[in-house]
Amino acid sequence: MTYLQSTYDPFTTVGFDRIFDRITRMHETATKATGYPPYNIMRNTDTQYSIEMAVAGFTEADLDITLKEGVLTVKGNAEAKEDKNYVHRGIAARSFVRTFTLADTIEISGAALENGMLIIGLENLIPEEKKERKIAISSYKSKPELLVE
Repeated sequence: MTYLQSTYDPFTTVGFDRIFDRITRMHETATKATGYPPYNIMRNTDTQYSIEMAVAGFTEADLDITLKEGVLTVKGNAEAKEDKNYVHRGIAARSFVRTFTLADTIEISGAALENGMLIIGLENLIPEEKKERKIAISSYKSKPELLVE
C-alpha cells in the first residue's frame, strides 16, 4: 500500500512515502500477531540491544533469520513428530514467523541459540553527522556571514 496525500492532510511532504509504507506494514503485522513464540527486547547499553526468543525444541537448522528493507524476520520450521504418544503436550512445536521492524541505523551484530533461547544482537550505529553536537555561539562582532544569492 502506498501512502497518498489526501485533502485532510495538513502537511505537504516529499520523500516520506517509505515511512508511511513502513507504518502500514507494521500495522498489518501487528494485527496478525499470535504471541508465539514469546520474546524479550532488552537494551544492554546505550547503543546495543538484544532480542531473546523462547524457541524450545527448535535447532539451528529449523530456524531462519533474514533482514530485508529494515524488517528482521525469524522463521521457525517445525517438523511434525507423530511417532510419540503424548499424554499432555504443553510445549508448542508449531512453525512460526515473527517480524521486527528496525530503524535504519540498527545493524545485526550476530545470533546464537543456547538452551532453547535464540538471542539476536542489535547495534544502533548512528553516523557522526546525525549525532548530537555542540554548536559554538559567537559574539555579535564575529557574526558568521550570511550567504546571499
